Amino acid sequence: MATKKIPETAFEQKLAELKTLAGDYNPEIAAMLGEIEKKVRESSDNSVQVWKKVALARHPDRPYSLDYIERIFDGFVELHGDRSFGDDPAIVGGLAMLDGIPVTIIANQKGRTLKDNMRRNHGMANPEGYRKALRLAQQAEKFLRPIITFVDTAGAYPGIGAEERGIGEAIARNLRDFSRLATPVVCVIIGEGGSGGALGLCVGDKIYMLENAIYSVISPEGAASILLRDSSKAKEAAAMLRITSDDLQTFGLINGVIKEPPEGAQTNVDETAAAIKKILVRDIKDLTERNPQVLVRYRTRKIRKIGHWSE
Repeated sequence: MATKKIPETAFEQKLAELKTLAGDYNPEIAAMLGEIEKKVRESSDNSVQVWKKVALARHPDRPYSLDYIERIFDGFVELHGDRSFGDDPAIVGGLAMLDGIPVTIIANQKGRTLKDNMRRNHGMANPEGYRKALRLAQQAEKFLRPIITFVDTAGAYPGIGAEERGIGEAIARNLRDFSRLATPVVCVIIGEGGSGGALGLCVGDKIYMLENAIYSVISPEGAASILLRDSSKAKEAAAMLRITSDDLQTFGLINGVIKEPPEGAQTNVDETAAAIKKILVRDIKDLTERNPQVLVRYRTRKIRKIGHWSE
């Protein structure tokens, strides 16, 4: 004997009651309520799928930047410090070889252990991290080295010290100066791409996302608290925000989606790294053959188109 599905929310419960009541008196209204119920269930199913991607983007075993750097590049040499305040372990950067091409790598880095996570501040950078990133990017421009960034952060660190040292200014400067770099820049969002903290490393000629990565102006929990007045509705907020790789590609904000193994990148890091490397090698070889000033014009034009809609 089939069991009747119990409505999951008070809204669905009330909708079911109205549908039953309308069925006794007005079949047309009952049919309309049936269509509404169908859309509600489709929305609920979409929320589940989006939240699955959010969970995979935050999975504790998901590969971090250094895991990919180790597998994709040769001879990585890390460089430290912003030459102003200090070094920020939440952002790693340095020199390496990609298929025989010298490149500069700049990346968010989370920690694996509690101790390492405290040292790296869960991948949330302070101003000195973004200033280190800009220093390395300008060095790369000087020596005509392509730049590759890996983005994986819930956002910039919102602490008092970060505010005192100018976190907003540091990110804004990166946005401006990365858009003007006369050298190729390719960005890959490998996990969380959170707010301005992600934007500070995500201005490039090409931007890619791993299949289960997310990219958003605010976290689902934050959006649920502010817009829905209920932090427990993070799943619904995630679906509303359109933060998945497919959504971002539809909006034209990224150039492509890099496929992952069915259950996420953590199930086969080598396979995911190989997929990223294939795209990086192809794009870096293509972009280095172009006039750097043309790249800057194209990059600036692409940025200025974001948010423009026509009907």
